Amino acid sequence: MRFYFVNLMVLWMFFSCTDKKNTEIDVSTTNIDFSIKRYEVDFYNTTANQLPNLKNKYPYLFPKSFTDSLAISKIANKDEQELFKETQKLYKNIPVLKSQLASLFKHVKYYNTNFKAPNVVTIISNIDYNSRVIYADSLLFISLDAYLGKTHRFYSDYPKYIKENNNKENIIVDVANSIINKQVVPLPTRSFLSKMIQEGKKMYLLDMYLPAVPDKLKIGYSSENMDWTLYNEEDIWKYFIERKLLFSTDTKLNKRFLENAPFSKFYLKNDNESPGRIGVWLGWKIVRSYMQNNDVSLQELLIIDPEELFKRSKYKPKK
Repeated sequence: MRFYFVNLMVLWMFFSCTDKKNTEIDVSTTNIDFSIKRYEVDFYNTTANQLPNLKNKYPYLFPKSFTDSLAISKIANKDEQELFKETQKLYKNIPVLKSQLASLFKHVKYYNTNFKAPNVVTIISNIDYNSRVIYADSLLFISLDAYLGKTHRFYSDYPKYIKENNNKENIIVDVANSIINKQVVPLPTRSFLSKMIQEGKKMYLLDMYLPAVPDKLKIGYSSENMDWTLYNEEDIWKYFIERKLLFSTDTKLNKRFLENAPFSKFYLKNDNESPGRIGVWLGWKIVRSYMQNNDVSLQELLIIDPEELFKRSKYKPKK
C-alpha cells in the first residue's frame, strides 16, 4: 500500500494543477529553452587532430573504453560513412524537427510547470531500433538513422510492423513517449483491463502533448491497421468479454495484446490481419470515453484506479 501511495504523490507533484483537458491549448506564451547539437555531423567530419575538441564538446559520448583509435577507426569505416551520408540526405537541416520539439516541450510544460526541456543531441546508432530515442532528464538523444523512411533499403530485412514506424514523422511520437514513460510511474496493476487502461492513460497523454498528430502515428499503425481496428471494434470487445479476459491476471495476455508485435494473437485464422497492441488501442478508447463523460483534471485521470475508471467511462464499442 505504501508503494501505491508514493506513486500517487509523484504523479500529483509532477503535473501542474490545471483542470483543462482540451487537447487544443494555447502554448504561445509558454517559455522553453533547449539546444540541438548534431553529434553525427561533428563526429563523421572530424579528424584525428580535431578529436580532442570533439571529446570536450560531447564528454558523455566518450567513455574510457571508447579510445581515440576506436573513434578514428569508426569515423573511417566505409559502412558507417555511407549510413551518415544517407542520413544527411534527409536530415542535413532539421527546422521542422526543431519546431516539432519546441511545440512538444511547450505542451509538456503547460501541464507540468516544473518540466525543463532537455538539450537534444542527434546521433547515428547503426539503426539500433530499441534505442531510437533515449531521454535522460537533461539530455535527449535521437538516432536519425532509424528514421530514413519505411521503404529505405537499409530496412529491407526488417519486419513490416517495425518498418512502419521508421519514418521522420515518427520521431516526435517516440520523443513524446520517452518523456511520458519517465513521467508516469507504473501503478500496481494485475488484471488485463487495468494494464490496458494504464497504457491508455499514456496514449491520452500523447493526445495532450501532440494534439496535431494523427492517431495512427500515435499508436504506430498503418492506415490499413487503423481501418481494421475501427471496423472491428465491437468484435474485439465481444472477444474480450466472451472469453472473460478483462479481469484475467494471465501474463501471457501482455504479449498477445499489449506488447509490440506484427499482429495481435486472438488465436483465430485471420489474426495476421490485425495490428499488434490491440489492447493498448482499446485502453486508449476507454480512457478517451472516460474523459469525455467525466469532468476531471489530468491529475485525476492519472491517479484514478483503472477499474474505477472503466466503470465511469461509459465505454461502448462502435458498431
